[in-house]
Amino acid sequence: MREFELPPVISELVEARSNVKAHYAVMLRNQGSDVDLHFTLDGNLIGDIGEALAAQLFGIRLVNAKSTEGIDGFTPDGQSTVQVKTTGTGRGPAFRCVETRADYLLFFDLNLERRKGIVVFNGPERYATSKLPPEFQGQRSLTPNQIREADLLVSEHERLWPLG
Repeated sequence: MREFELPPVISELVEARSNVKAHYAVMLRNQGSDVDLHFTLDGNLIGDIGEALAAQLFGIRLVNAKSTEGIDGFTPDGQSTVQVKTTGTGRGPAFRCVETRADYLLFFDLNLERRKGIVVFNGPERYATSKLPPEFQGQRSLTPNQIREADLLVSEHERLWPLG
């Protein structure tokens, strides 16, 4: 796994989230509630950050999100497809049973508070998806251990190389 620094603009996002959390914590306490809302940054926002990082770190040319299911972009030379998955919770990547699989998968694990990210998986997507059942309904996730084990199967010459 390769750790990297997240861009400084992420700190502004985390600070804004912390301000919203603190605001509502005071309001709820004033109402006599002991509920602790987390206001986690996840879902589409984390996915978009991951795709932006793939473009920044690896030169991935992103495609319109709706244009090709299972493909988020192309390698800088335009020859290979790339799927980007990202978590901000330490979980493994989730997959849907789709007809088209990408040539490559990049899977990032982000710790927004520390402004750090880790490339957990970088290589041919088939190594990761081989850990899934051949057919399934809805969405299936790999465990963090499964995606790390899949990354160990990737030879160095099979990886995407970071820019610079």
